[in-house]
Amino acid sequence: MLIDTHVHLNDDAFKEDVEGVIRQGLAAGVELFFVPGWDLPSSYKAQELSHRYKEVYFMAGFQPENLDGVQMSDLNRIAELSDDPKCIAIGECGLDYHWKKDDDTKTVQKAFFLAQIELANRVGKPMSIHARDALEDTLELLSAVPVQAGAVLHCYSGSAVMLERFAKLGLYFGFDGPVTFKNAVKPKEALTACPLDRLLLETDAPYMAPTPMRGKRNEPSFVRYVAEEAARIKNLPLREVEEKTTSNAFDLFHVKHD
Repeated sequence: MLIDTHVHLNDDAFKEDVEGVIRQGLAAGVELFFVPGWDLPSSYKAQELSHRYKEVYFMAGFQPENLDGVQMSDLNRIAELSDDPKCIAIGECGLDYHWKKDDDTKTVQKAFFLAQIELANRVGKPMSIHARDALEDTLELLSAVPVQAGAVLHCYSGSAVMLERFAKLGLYFGFDGPVTFKNAVKPKEALTACPLDRLLLETDAPYMAPTPMRGKRNEPSFVRYVAEEAARIKNLPLREVEEKTTSNAFDLFHVKHD
């Protein structure tokens, strides 16, 4: 059994064939699909998919690149969504300095990230955290205001040394397509350093398809390639990686699956 712990089935790339994509995932051994929101419309779409398909669970939140026009009061609607039994986390949310690095942007992103940490702590949900070119500030904020129900650094892109610093906070780490790329030295080193009991698998589909599917639309069925690379890097049987990453997902997100 595999779980795709971060897949954008609510993206327009899957608008025409989301049911078929889910079926293909199930046929490949992916039994659960965790769908994050990045703003209010995508969070509601994720919720709708979770009600339509029993294998889908959702997260609700504001991704740092989607804060234009957002008010702090909009987090009340995220809080309402978190009451849904199929809402398993707040997210994805966090910091992203890749495109904009000015102080005003950083200030706004930090304010919304802190507010969503506080929201997650208030409602007792874990978090899915986006941290791109902003790991030091992410670490600083999480150290100052710890997440109480746990969190995953989704699509982990930092060094092995930084991973060890985050691991001291009890975080989980999501790895996806880039770790399979031939010359992806840093992601492979980070996965090597990642404790097995903190490892999660994801696709971040429809983005960043793994080798050997690069250039194609990424799909949840491709998470198996990430599992295979994790098993190779850690020199473990594939079945052990599948079982442990699945139990990790259950432990963090408190999903019960028959």
